[in-house]
Amino acid sequence: MSGPGNRAQWASNLGFLLAAAGSAVGLGNIWKFPGKAYEGGGGAFILIYIAIIALVGATVMLAEFIIGRATQKNAVGAFCQLRPAWKWVGGMGIFTGFIILCYYSHVGGWVLYYLCGYLTDAAAISADPTAYFYRMLGVGSGFPWGGAVLFPLLFAALTVFVVVKGVAGGIERLNKVAMPLLFLLLILLMVRAVTLPGAMDGLRYMLQPDFSLLTWNDVLVALGQAFFSLSLGMGIMCTYGSYLSREENLGRNVGIICTLDTLVAVLAGFTVIPAVFATLSASGVGKGAGFVFTAMPGVFQAMPGGVFWAILFYLLLFFAALTSSISLLEGTVAYLTEQRGFSRKRASLVLGVILFGIGLIYTLSQGHADIHGIWLDKNGISYPIFGDMLEFLTDRLLLPLGGLLFCIFVGWVWGTKNGIAEVRQGGRFRFPLAGLWSLLVRFVAPAAIACILIAGIVFGVTLS
Repeated sequence: MSGPGNRAQWASNLGFLLAAAGSAVGLGNIWKFPGKAYEGGGGAFILIYIAIIALVGATVMLAEFIIGRATQKNAVGAFCQLRPAWKWVGGMGIFTGFIILCYYSHVGGWVLYYLCGYLTDAAAISADPTAYFYRMLGVGSGFPWGGAVLFPLLFAALTVFVVVKGVAGGIERLNKVAMPLLFLLLILLMVRAVTLPGAMDGLRYMLQPDFSLLTWNDVLVALGQAFFSLSLGMGIMCTYGSYLSREENLGRNVGIICTLDTLVAVLAGFTVIPAVFATLSASGVGKGAGFVFTAMPGVFQAMPGGVFWAILFYLLLFFAALTSSISLLEGTVAYLTEQRGFSRKRASLVLGVILFGIGLIYTLSQGHADIHGIWLDKNGISYPIFGDMLEFLTDRLLLPLGGLLFCIFVGWVWGTKNGIAEVRQGGRFRFPLAGLWSLLVRFVAPAAIACILIAGIVFGVTLS
């Protein structure tokens, strides 16, 4: 389906909702949120997280949708049309999203590696999950052809293939299948987790908020998790919003997307934490790649029918990673096709090659690969600096800065009156929270995002 000027549009509002939710629902919802919720007092962290999603996350998301739908352009083109002096903000967002995609797609390849591993040789993973993980990265076992090349290449190729097919024919069609499957898999895993002997302790921990365990740092972590989880600050939601017709209710759509994203995170918490309580111990709850690839295999090993549930879990992760990767690539492809005259196919293929190359260096920097410039030698100890540099640049600096600038632009430069008018569409849609949204986008959201920047850069707090 095409819009004005033969520009692509979503074939249906459902397709848009699932695609935007697919962008927001990523690996962070499943492998980071449960650990952060556990450390922040379980239910206490969840309540704070939901409040932040409602007040900050939804506010910034609506601001991005407004800019995109009002201009019907990608992030750079949108700012060029509204205020040309601000076009660099859109460019920074696109750059940020693409750099994240470079290493995110390789982590997606790791997920594929484990999924195939459980399908073909589950015993090798169960025998020593930690050794299996480091072997994938090439630690002490030569060049990691599978973990660094074959599976990340396959994952990148799948991402490129879907984006080449277009907005309605590729991205929307994939998400209409992937997102329902993701929810189904997550619900199945949650039911299995909470019915394990001993899982009730973990379930009770999640359902009974313990605010005595909640610190100011946990509030900042919840703020960072909410912000990064929703794919904000990269212009992705601006680009996705630009494919929307003016027949759609932006305010309602934001509410649905934020609800779906939060639901996945909470369900993941109710899956992972009870399972770990039942099979390992409370101290086994962690977060990040190390937890998912080294600790979770131990959980599945201790479960009846563990291989089957492991396959479902890594399939769930695969869908989460793929839908997010597609949105990250689409933001850059939209810029190249609309601003630089590339064909969709050419833009996707060129970017695919670049992102795979940068991601290859990222993967090698996680293992003991002897490549100049990746490792920093100090007192005989090697430190991976390339991967840390990418994550610091994007997670702690560019992402929150992009979100902050979107808020400043809509709240103070372009103006909330224009934003509210775009939502209401001449009275076609009600926007009863217009006054509150104006207050949030001008004052509350910028202040909260500034806290993320200060905490991440000045104090080195890991929020994402």
